Amino acid sequence: MNKLKEIVVTVTLDFIFLILAWYAFYTLRFEYGFLADNEMGEPAQLLLPGIVIAIYWILIFFIFGLYRKLYLISRFDETVRVAKITIIGTLILFFILFIDSLGWTAENLGTAKIVTLMYWLTVFISVDANRLILRTIQKKQVQKGKGLHRALIVGVGEAAKSVYENLDRHKESGMNVLGFVSGNGRTDSQDIAIDKDMILGNLDNLNIIIKKNGVQDVIVALEERDRNYLINVIDQVDLPDVSVKILPDFHQVISGLNQTNQIFGLPLIEVMPDPMPSWEQFMKRVMDIVLSSIVLIVMAIPMLIIMLIIRLSSPGPAIYQQERVGKYSRIFTIYKFRTMRQDAEVSSGPMWAMQDDPRITKVGYWLRKLRLDEFPQLFNVLKGEMSLVGPRPERQFFVDEFKKKIPLYTRRLRVKPGITGWAQVKWKYDSSFEDVSEKIKYDLFYVENMSLRMDLKILINTLVTIIKGKGQ
Repeated sequence: MNKLKEIVVTVTLDFIFLILAWYAFYTLRFEYGFLADNEMGEPAQLLLPGIVIAIYWILIFFIFGLYRKLYLISRFDETVRVAKITIIGTLILFFILFIDSLGWTAENLGTAKIVTLMYWLTVFISVDANRLILRTIQKKQVQKGKGLHRALIVGVGEAAKSVYENLDRHKESGMNVLGFVSGNGRTDSQDIAIDKDMILGNLDNLNIIIKKNGVQDVIVALEERDRNYLINVIDQVDLPDVSVKILPDFHQVISGLNQTNQIFGLPLIEVMPDPMPSWEQFMKRVMDIVLSSIVLIVMAIPMLIIMLIIRLSSPGPAIYQQERVGKYSRIFTIYKFRTMRQDAEVSSGPMWAMQDDPRITKVGYWLRKLRLDEFPQLFNVLKGEMSLVGPRPERQFFVDEFKKKIPLYTRRLRVKPGITGWAQVKWKYDSSFEDVSEKIKYDLFYVENMSLRMDLKILINTLVTIIKGKGQ
C-alpha cells in the first residue's frame, strides 16, 4: 500500500469510528442515564453534529501528525500518540468551544470533569481500536510478503550483504530489496560480496534508479573504506517520501551521538528530512498566510507608489519575474520589484550582484537597501511556493553549479525557500562562489534545526535590518 492510500484508508476509517464514538458518548450519557436526566435525541438529529465533530478531529490529527509515518508503526507507540493527541483535542473542544454553552459552573464542575473524561475515553478507545485493527492487518499482510516497501541498498560489500540477508529473512521488516547500487563504481572488484546480477548501477545514476523503480527506502551499507561516498548518497536522494537509512559503524553505535532504529537487531540511523513537528509546520504555514496578508494590505498603496516610481525612473516593467528552484527542485516564478536595468544580463548571462553593481538603478539601490524589493514575494508565500523564512531560492543555472561543487547542497532543497533566512541575517550579500559556500553552512544549519522559535528570531533580525537600512 502506497503512502497516499494508507492516509486515505486511515482517514476514512477514523471518520467512521469518530461518528460511532459520538453516538456511543450520547448513548452513555442519555440512554443509560449517566450524568444526564434529559432524553437522548433521535439518531438522525445527532448525525450532523457528529459529522462536524469528526471533521474537527480529523483536522486535529493532521495538525499533530497522526497521519505521518503510518507504515508498520509500533502499535504501542501509536496508542501513546493517539492518547496524547486526543487529550489535547478534548481539552480544546470542551474548554474553548463548549464549556460556556454547557452552562458549567463551580457547583457542577465535578460533573463537567467526568463528562470530559468520559468523552475522551470514548474517542480514544474508538480511534485506537481502529488503528490497532489497521496495523494488525498491515502486519499480517507484510508477513505474507504483500505491500512491502521497495528498498535499495547502497553498497556491494559484506556490510551490504549482511543487511540484505537480514531483511530477506525478516519480511516483517516491511522492505523488499530490489537490488544494490555500487558506492564506488567498481562493479568488477573482488570485494563484491553479492550477486552481480542484482547491481542496478552506481552512485552517478542513483536518483534515476530510485525514480525508475519507485524506491521508498534507501539503505546505505558502505564498507569502511568507502564512507567518503556517504555525502554523495545524501546529495543524490533529494526526493519527497524517500527515506534514507544509514548502517553505522561501531564507533557511531556506541558513541550515543546518533539516534538509531532497530530492525531485528540491525541498527540504522535515519536521515530525518522534516525536523519540525507537524503542529509547528501547520503554525508556520498559518503564520506565513496571516503575516503576508497583513503586510500586503497595509503596504498596498506604498507598493503601488513604488511601482509607479520604478516605471517613471527607468524603462521596463515594475515587477521583475524570474524562474527559481523551489522545494524538491520544483520550478516556480518569483516576483520582485525591478532594481536593475532591463538589459542587465543580456550580454553577461546569469551572474551575481556585486558591491556597487553598475546594473542597479538609483531607485533599485534604495529598494535593496531597505529590502523593499522583496515585498512582491509575499504573493509567492500566499501561493505556497515560498515561506517567510527559509533558504533563498536560486536560479537553475546556479543550482546545477552548486550541486557539483558544494557537498550536501541539495539538503536545502528539502524545505520551502524563504524571503529571508538564517544565512541572510548571519552573512553578507553573496557576490561570489565563496560567499555562497559560506551561506550554505547557515542554510544547512537552519534546515536541520528549523523551528517556530528560530523563524521568529530570523524575522525579528530581518525587521531590524530593514529599519536600520542595512540591506544590499
